[in-house]
Amino acid sequence: MSNIEMNLYSVIVGTGSFIPDHIVSGDAFLDSTFYENGLILDKGNAEIISKFSEITEINERRYADPAQVSSNIATIAAQRAIDDASIDKESLDYIIFCHNFGDIKPNSNRIDMLPALAAKVKQALDIKNPDCVAYDLIFGCPGWVQGSIQANALIKSGDAKRVMVIGAETLSRIIDAHDRDSMIFSDGAGAVIYEATSSSEPTGLISHKTQTYAVDYGSLLVMGRSHNPDACNENAYLKMNGRKLYEFAVTYVPQVIKTAIDKAGIDILDINIVFIHQANGKMDNAIMKRLFKLYNQDKVPENLVPMTISWLGNSSVATIPTLLDLVAKGLVKDYEIKKGQYAVFASVGAGMHINAFIYRF
Repeated sequence: MSNIEMNLYSVIVGTGSFIPDHIVSGDAFLDSTFYENGLILDKGNAEIISKFSEITEINERRYADPAQVSSNIATIAAQRAIDDASIDKESLDYIIFCHNFGDIKPNSNRIDMLPALAAKVKQALDIKNPDCVAYDLIFGCPGWVQGSIQANALIKSGDAKRVMVIGAETLSRIIDAHDRDSMIFSDGAGAVIYEATSSSEPTGLISHKTQTYAVDYGSLLVMGRSHNPDACNENAYLKMNGRKLYEFAVTYVPQVIKTAIDKAGIDILDINIVFIHQANGKMDNAIMKRLFKLYNQDKVPENLVPMTISWLGNSSVATIPTLLDLVAKGLVKDYEIKKGQYAVFASVGAGMHINAFIYRF
């Protein structure tokens, strides 16, 4: 008889994403009127756009079709993940939909979160099994990572064998056209299916860490008024303190990632690929440099961190599952997933929340 001990792990068996066709270049903002502190910026828009691209590395972003809302694009990504996993959709035990603003129609600025978007996706997929529980998770940009951590807990508890975690957002519907930060945000959807797998060696999601800094940093990313003092006061828009958010992320995100790596019992040099929230190219690069310095490493290895922010922008909860799907499908140059690789998944956002998990393919 074998004495090999088998443990239960959460393993990715399918991925899917939806990238809108509508490409919005920097030139789309040439006729915008940007304000700061209630005054029109005195710099020319061409200069503002150029500087923005230099800092964030964002050259393009994607906006959803006017006929689509978040639950629509999420359903497309979800179906693609189901097809990729080659599973019976009725075998899903949970659908966790991570978002922040629900379904928003163009030019409305009105949030629709009832019923839960997860239930809307379940209905659209025609999943009749009542034991497939569908619920939403509101956790800022780190929502999809936190949804994956919850999926892992459900699987390890024995309550679930298959869990789909969706990240989808239409941020183009909730941004202030008079705020230059509006050029950061975009729309998109990604879905990943986790499955319970018994293994004698660690595999799948092997460690994680989450923190919330609400007291001192909760106001860094909030809903607020338009930068245009003459705009309607009834509407609220996504607002962030970019400079302080950058400082917060660069200081604390590396520490959270290090905790997850150390919990996994591996070294930083064991990491083969990093899926980090596509928030700001310069910020993500700084986070990685700080992380490696925590391990007394002066350089970040080449081809460690795939990036899509230059052509997809920041789609909040959708950035990481979309990036994962693209890499898994061989659609990101110089990157691929191989069996046995260790990966870091990490994010930061409104809350302020930070989270990370370590995954072994």
